Amino acid sequence: MGKFENAGKLGLRDKETNKVLAVYPYKAEGTDAEINKIVRDWYYQQNCAAEDQLLTAYVDILTEQEIVSRKKFKG
Repeated sequence: MGKFENAGKLGLRDKETNKVLAVYPYKAEGTDAEINKIVRDWYYQQNCAAEDQLLTAYVDILTEQEIVSRKKFKG
């Protein structure tokens, strides 16, 4: 069983600050490697300038609190 299997919500996190950069809005399925690629590709499609951010980001499981906090911050 992979790290991302059955994960509620996934997102991208900055490696240095651990700050959530984006919340992946869909349910991801597949192996960890496939999910990693899907989430990173989705983020790149949102903003091609995000390519530099992707160099220092990683896919991670997010908590409900992080998701709610991010929605309040953006709204």
